[in-house]
Amino acid sequence: MTTFSWPWMFFVLPLPLLVYFALPRTRTSSGLALKIPFYRELDGFYPGKSGKNSLWVRWLAIIAWILLVGAAARPQWIGEPLNTPISGRDLLLAVDISGSMKIKDMALDGQQVERLIMIKKIAGDFIERRQGDRIGLILFGTRAYLQAPLSLDRKTVNQLLQESLIGIAGKKTAIGDALGLAVKRLQKRPGKRKVLILLTDGANTSGSIDPLKAAELATEAKVSIYTIGVGADQMVVDTFFGQRVVNPSADLDEKTLKKIAELTGGRYFRARDPRELEKIYALLDTLEPVVSEDQNLRPVRDLFYWPLSAALLLAFLLMVIRRYEFS
Repeated sequence: MTTFSWPWMFFVLPLPLLVYFALPRTRTSSGLALKIPFYRELDGFYPGKSGKNSLWVRWLAIIAWILLVGAAARPQWIGEPLNTPISGRDLLLAVDISGSMKIKDMALDGQQVERLIMIKKIAGDFIERRQGDRIGLILFGTRAYLQAPLSLDRKTVNQLLQESLIGIAGKKTAIGDALGLAVKRLQKRPGKRKVLILLTDGANTSGSIDPLKAAELATEAKVSIYTIGVGADQMVVDTFFGQRVVNPSADLDEKTLKKIAELTGGRYFRARDPRELEKIYALLDTLEPVVSEDQNLRPVRDLFYWPLSAALLLAFLLMVIRRYEFS
């Protein structure tokens, strides 16, 4: 249906009449400048001077004024109600994009890929499943950045995750800053459930906030933090002396990650391969289920540009007519 957002604007419709009757009339000279015997034959010679033409020109002006007021009243089209699931949960995803995330120790579709590529694939599927949650994205390296604010637009958040690049936030790892930024964004949110999922493959090597201090702030703000340590335990590398087995996750600070989860009422998970990470996200779906309530939303579309365009077109037409009259 069509409605007007500002219907009180129609009270200005009689404004031209008020101006016409309220303002004093222009005084005219009582004497005639020129007397001609054939004045009646000249009546109607100029288009704008005939009574017929002036009448329909006046109607055009009235219609233009009505259309202009109608546009100012902000007409809107309101569609049928749509059921949108709303869970009331605010969920932030903090993803490590430091230099170590380029290590190729993850097997995905039969190929060894970088850790971040694996996270993009599985975390992207997780985001798409969270219908009804407000989801945001934090990317962190040497510094932490809010890449996507909390939103119901899962598609855009997922796209921003897929477009993230290793090293754009610096080569080091600022876990504490990422936690602090997440708490800052979540602490004033009205929802009861505020969740942060932190994915990292290292230890805190940068930033101004200690991770455990940030975890204490998260506890005060009632933010639950689930930490995920990413990286394989073993990896075969080629050296000058041949192949040897190394631990690519030697820098992973599991002790701190476990403590962060414990302080905030979350859990710590270890993801050594894509299958483990998939299981972790499936478990997160059960720990933080999407229990939603249907909220009726009606799509709204502004229509003011139609009467406004018509009013401008009529105004242009009147201007052309007036120019023709006095040419």
